[in-house]
Amino acid sequence: MNHLKPRTVAELRRQHHSSQSMKTTRREFTTLAAAAVTTNLLGLKSPIRALGNKRRRAIVFDAFAIFDPNAIKLVAEELFEEKAVKLFDLWRAKQFEYQWLHTLMGTYADFWLCAEDSLTVVAKSLDLSLTAEKRDRLMNSYLNLQTWPEVSGVLRKLKNENLLLAFLSNATNKILQSNVKNVGISDLFEQVLSTDSLKTFKPNPKAYQLAVDALGLAKEEIVFVAFAGWDAAGAKAFGYPTFWMNRASLPTEQLGFFPDASGTNLTHLISSVKN
Repeated sequence: MNHLKPRTVAELRRQHHSSQSMKTTRREFTTLAAAAVTTNLLGLKSPIRALGNKRRRAIVFDAFAIFDPNAIKLVAEELFEEKAVKLFDLWRAKQFEYQWLHTLMGTYADFWLCAEDSLTVVAKSLDLSLTAEKRDRLMNSYLNLQTWPEVSGVLRKLKNENLLLAFLSNATNKILQSNVKNVGISDLFEQVLSTDSLKTFKPNPKAYQLAVDALGLAKEEIVFVAFAGWDAAGAKAFGYPTFWMNRASLPTEQLGFFPDASGTNLTHLISSVKN
């Protein structure tokens, strides 16, 4: 029996590019030129590009494109002072590493458990005294995040454009619902989706499919807004028109798939969606 071989990144990339028209219409050229001028005027490091002329019907957000994780860092600073920044950075990296390692091992631990386990090992590596009280304060900070400053205004403008809004996050439903309720944006979202319902994590294609199924739309009709560079690559590989909210002006991940547009905050998303 012949077995189908997994497609390589190069094969996927060739397939992606071959499906795109090689013609640039006059309207497309004008749109891109206008976006370039806007970028220069704003002094952006990450260019705003149009997300295409096809009608978009929904915007799906990663949680941290909406919620500012720096609140967690503030708690760390209160508890561990000069070692707080290192703790925060190592913890954030380690918890995503744990998610992917569990996936590769064929096991599953949700976002909360991965965060808790990784916090324990990182604190030990930094020789920090992580008491139960300190651990709980750090973990519970995930339940009390604030939005980025421009978020509320941007979301309401998108709703005025008759766009459906949804979350698609690796965070647990408890984390998502707690923060959505706390900041008063529950009425703006049609769906709050956690990959925990599938016992998997982005960038697994099954995780991205969750929003397609929940919204009942084609993937081409859904703009995905990523916070992390790897998430932008994963969403694009899946087939979403993708916007990367690259707040730290980081270099683009070299994974073979690149966001259609990017900006340093969500106001730039409006420019991309409207073009």
